[in-house]
Amino acid sequence: MDNDVQPTRKGTGQNAGQGEDHLMCRTSLWGIAAALGCGYFAWISYGHILHNEFQWPHDLWTAATYLVWIVLLSVLLLDTHCRRERVFFFALLLNFVIGLGLTLWSRIPANDVRMARLTTGALWTLGAVTGLTTVGQAGKIGSERPGAKK
Repeated sequence: MDNDVQPTRKGTGQNAGQGEDHLMCRTSLWGIAAALGCGYFAWISYGHILHNEFQWPHDLWTAATYLVWIVLLSVLLLDTHCRRERVFFFALLLNFVIGLGLTLWSRIPANDVRMARLTTGALWTLGAVTGLTTVGQAGKIGSERPGAKK
């Protein structure tokens, strides 16, 4: 009974080096959720352009929300060493930095908002595609490392 649960440390044991750097590749659920979420926001962003909606919120709560997401994504970006995940988190981070900039810039011209919506739509699309690239990678995590057993 005392030996049922043993503490494990990162980088030790039989599975050392497998999956410790992969946040999304461990399970396909994260990649699918990322693709669906980013795809939805890309659709919303392009919808704003199609309907000529170039208003942007300029309140402090929106700015604070962007700041929280920027901090979270920065930590996630620094915590991963997988190229697919780096591209994904960087696209989202850049998206939220643009959003914060637009929130703080209260006199932004409508054409600049249009260009920002196009850019953020492209970044959301990149996030969706990159999220899909992590799907089905759980079995391949250990094989990416040099010297890993295949």
